[in-house]
Amino acid sequence: MQSADGERPSNSGLCSSRSTPRATQASRQPPTVRSEYGRLDVLVNNAGTAEPRIGAADLTADEAMQGSGINVFGPIRVMHAFLPLLCASDNPRIVNVSSGVGSFTRILIPGTLENAVTLPVYPATKTALTMLTVQYARALDGILVNAADPGFTGTDFNNNRGTQTVTEGTDAIVRLATLPKDGPTGTFQDRHGAVPW
Repeated sequence: MQSADGERPSNSGLCSSRSTPRATQASRQPPTVRSEYGRLDVLVNNAGTAEPRIGAADLTADEAMQGSGINVFGPIRVMHAFLPLLCASDNPRIVNVSSGVGSFTRILIPGTLENAVTLPVYPATKTALTMLTVQYARALDGILVNAADPGFTGTDFNNNRGTQTVTEGTDAIVRLATLPKDGPTGTFQDRHGAVPW
């Protein structure tokens, strides 16, 4: 991600041994990845929940934490745990699976699939995840961090009501996971390209 003056924010020491999280924190990483591969080239944060399926009038903060705990804090935990292994890669990439319902533009356009979603928590968590993506992209020099919108894809998540195939739904994820070193960072994309904020 470049600043207005065209410069990337510099955190050149980010992946150095002195700035890597303490051993006690790093020990939370899955031992299989560390011992068998020694590095992680691509991290895809795809866990998500639509819970709680409760409207705004009845929603409590405790209920909202169900979705936030998985959709927002889950990716933070995973990125933190895997950061040392990503730093060991020659071309590390992180893909956070967001959603078009996290786009202010799309959710406010009458007649769109996104506009039909009125439950408050899921869209709010996906907006938060997309902003986290931008902020991690700005902070993690040398790691490409992007968000993908899989679109309305037929999976168990939506009782197979989605209009896209799983292959179509993974197009953006695969594209972002296989970017070259000089690829974009801090973007929000679906299978057609950039998703409006």
